[in-house]
Amino acid sequence: MRDNENRKYIKLGITGIVVLAIAIACAFFFFQIQEVLIGIRTVTNILKPFLYGAVIAYLLTPLCNKLEKKLHKAFAKKSERIKKMLSFVAIIISLIFALALVWMLFMLIIPQVWKSIMKIVDMLPGKIEIVSNWINNMLRDQPELQLYFDTVWKQLETNVDSLLEADFAQIIPGISGFLGGISVQVIGVFNGFKNLFLGFLISAYLLASRKLFAAQAKLILHGVFNDKWARILEEEVRYIDKMFNGFFMGKIIDSAIIGALCFIGTTLLGFDSAAFISVVIGVTNIIPFFGPLIGAVPCALLLLLENPMHCLYFIIFIIVLQQLDGNVIGPKILGNATGVSSFWVLFSILLFGGLWGIIGMVIGVPLFAVIYDVIRKLVYRGLKKHSHQKMITQYQEEFHQKE
Repeated sequence: MRDNENRKYIKLGITGIVVLAIAIACAFFFFQIQEVLIGIRTVTNILKPFLYGAVIAYLLTPLCNKLEKKLHKAFAKKSERIKKMLSFVAIIISLIFALALVWMLFMLIIPQVWKSIMKIVDMLPGKIEIVSNWINNMLRDQPELQLYFDTVWKQLETNVDSLLEADFAQIIPGISGFLGGISVQVIGVFNGFKNLFLGFLISAYLLASRKLFAAQAKLILHGVFNDKWARILEEEVRYIDKMFNGFFMGKIIDSAIIGALCFIGTTLLGFDSAAFISVVIGVTNIIPFFGPLIGAVPCALLLLLENPMHCLYFIIFIIVLQQLDGNVIGPKILGNATGVSSFWVLFSILLFGGLWGIIGMVIGVPLFAVIYDVIRKLVYRGLKKHSHQKMITQYQEEFHQKE
């Protein structure tokens, strides 16, 4: 009896110590949140190649698995050593496919961007002259506006003269700051390419060890949790994989089709930058809801500088294309992949886009779908526990939701 009381007090003491430690850790986190965020950002920057590699490996896993199955089926009677080599061949083919796709996109974008920049530089003096003549013709009959613009122009000339007459020592900090900003951008681009290259190398190791990592994760899961919770977590991980994989694969296929249709349409309309516009529209179409707008705006501005009528035709064409995608192509490929309504799609894009930018807009919908599914399961479990199954049935029948 005495031993039982001692064990009880020991457990209470350990529980108190754990609660106190958690409270101290939480207090430290909230009071030192800036340092913690800086530390997290530093670790994330260091591990960026591994993050890139994990994303690339995750996207290539379905292709790699299909290739591996086909190769093993074709060489079913071969030895285990040959089968391991075939698995390695499947990984190599998957990586070559990904590299070829990235290289093709770069080769389509970079020359077109350079061509567009040079065209804008050539057209800019003529466009400025046209605008200047238009303003002069407009102001000819408006003396008050003419006086206002003359005043603004004189003020601008005065500011420019004072800047040119400024001491050279005052200009040097501005020049050094400008050059420093350019060097930071160049280093950022170089680091991006370096991380992408290392990411491809790391993805090869991850693809080769994907089955080993899955087995190790299963061992850890069943070692830490009891069988009931381990099965629940396994099911949730499978659902997360299904949600993200299905959404991204569907979106990539949908965007590739939209890019191809855009290329056909812009070529038939006679646009000079058809390939560049199609790549931009196809890539940005991966972003749900706002993607078409993000891609269409810069393309429309580019066409506006070239030919205003081309810009008008392009806007009409994009509206028709997005209606086709939203009502026919997208539903056929994706269906109701996420299981969330349009309101929650918009909510998730705005929320996660505000938190993480473009990346948040891309992953926001499947991530919110997972959160939505977890909350739904918890609510249904609570309703069943309190014997409210009828409420679930009524809800499903009224709103036609097969959940």
